Amino acid sequence: MKLEFFFDYGSPYSYLANSQLSGLCARTQCEVVYRPMLLGGIFKATGNSSPAEESVVPKLKYQSVEMQRWVDYYDVPFASNPFFPVNTIQIMRAAHAAQKMGVFEEYHAAIFGAMWERGRNLGDPAIIVQELEDSGLDGQSLVSSATSPEIKELLRETSDEAVARGVFGAPTFFVGDEMFFGNDRLLFVERRLLDS
Repeated sequence: MKLEFFFDYGSPYSYLANSQLSGLCARTQCEVVYRPMLLGGIFKATGNSSPAEESVVPKLKYQSVEMQRWVDYYDVPFASNPFFPVNTIQIMRAAHAAQKMGVFEEYHAAIFGAMWERGRNLGDPAIIVQELEDSGLDGQSLVSSATSPEIKELLRETSDEAVARGVFGAPTFFVGDEMFFGNDRLLFVERRLLDS
């Protein structure tokens, strides 16, 4: 079975969900299909908004508590990014470039680590390049490729497809046509995969 993973590097819950995928794949024998999308575009298209824009103060405070609970439960490294929310259009385009160039796995680990473990400003192209270079990738080539019309169109198409399929936030998973939203739905994703 294939598990489609629609995500944005600016989503901390996408980072948390991503940390669980290798175990889920081992238990279910599924194949993850990574679908980089632009979360800001998804919000705009659906009328949704970022949790960072929450106006209810107690709810906003609770979000931090809930995030820490998941970090502790998964036992993963995590640091709140002081630049959050970051405009992720460059890194999401570059994710498509990395897929085309055959270096997505390395890119994916480097960018999620930079965003949610090292708290780097990934809205700055120079920092993106440096983080990729530090991970052994050709950062300049990836960032340059991300500006090509072909790559821009790939991100646009993936984001449009996500909206057409009912996506309103990240992370979102699909097993066939069945959608699951949120890091906290991985249990249901696993059960669906095992029932297939």
